Amino acid sequence: MISEEYLYAIALRESSQIGDINFHKLVRTFGSAENAWKKAKREYKKLEGIGPKTVADIGNENHLKLAEKELKFCEKNNIQIKLKHLNESPALLSECIDAPSILYQKGSIDESLQKVSIVGTRNMTPYGKQFIGDFFEATQSAKYVSVSGLALGVDKETHEQSIRYKKPTVAVLAHGFEFLYPAKNRKLSEKILQEGGILLTEFNSTRKPDRENFIQRNRIIAGLSPATIVIETGFGGGSVSTATFANDYNRDVFALPGKITDIHSQGCNQLILHNKATAISTIKDLINMLGFNNPKEKIAELFPYSETTIQLTDNQEIIHQFIKQNPQISLDDLAQKTDLSSHKILPIILELELLGKVKSFSGRQFIAI
Repeated sequence: MISEEYLYAIALRESSQIGDINFHKLVRTFGSAENAWKKAKREYKKLEGIGPKTVADIGNENHLKLAEKELKFCEKNNIQIKLKHLNESPALLSECIDAPSILYQKGSIDESLQKVSIVGTRNMTPYGKQFIGDFFEATQSAKYVSVSGLALGVDKETHEQSIRYKKPTVAVLAHGFEFLYPAKNRKLSEKILQEGGILLTEFNSTRKPDRENFIQRNRIIAGLSPATIVIETGFGGGSVSTATFANDYNRDVFALPGKITDIHSQGCNQLILHNKATAISTIKDLINMLGFNNPKEKIAELFPYSETTIQLTDNQEIIHQFIKQNPQISLDDLAQKTDLSSHKILPIILELELLGKVKSFSGRQFIAI
């Protein structure tokens, strides 16, 4: 039997003006969701930055009735309810300031395994599909859990390759468990559970897959893992928001670069250009940066190269030599030493990253590889 704390937590979170940050503030102040539900309206002055309007809807009996239905639905459908303030949420996700107060979960995984989030466009090209296949083949001896969003394209391929290579996979949903979106992924969702993965959502069972839920969902995908890999996305694509969340959480972000004329690579190239993601030059390098142990020795090189075959342009050679001679040189120092403006240097840096010659760090600092 689920304790009453879960009942009051669901009701409290349903109250208008009570988002995750206010929820955490309430339970910290009053010690539990139940106490917050019963006392906050009278004792709101104990709460810093919260006034009577914010707590006005707390105690609404309709929210309590919804919570009762939700508990019954979860018990009937073997759905676990995890409360952050009871330390039941995944540890890494709980570190995020806007972490979900409540998570609903079907299935179970070994939470001690490292997670890797993999996201990208719904309109995946053969280039992206091959990269995902090569990545999972190369990491088949490593133990980790993949995380994605159960959408079409990159998400679907990530979950399918995880199943193929016997990796647990987490599908983070943008709706409650009464729905499954997109419907054509229903069989895949069942397979995820059968093969030891989980379905996870912060939305109660009645919540539909509304447009605004998807961006909100993306912060969970970013928050669950120490690293996020972005595989093909356009300017302003949903995966760019996932990368932004990951950056805000101080997590690693890697992006698969592509042709500047390819609309499905422009978002990745932009993330790399603005130092919001590290360019993936080879799968071997990516595996090393992820910290996986004992990867398969035969690894597909995304950008194979040798010193004798790469011919740099004059400007590429100048920039590369300055970076080689001055490890972790900044963009401003490069501009000063080369007499080239910053906006002319940045595209050259991107080209060198794509060639596997240079690596960018936060703060616009660079080293030669």
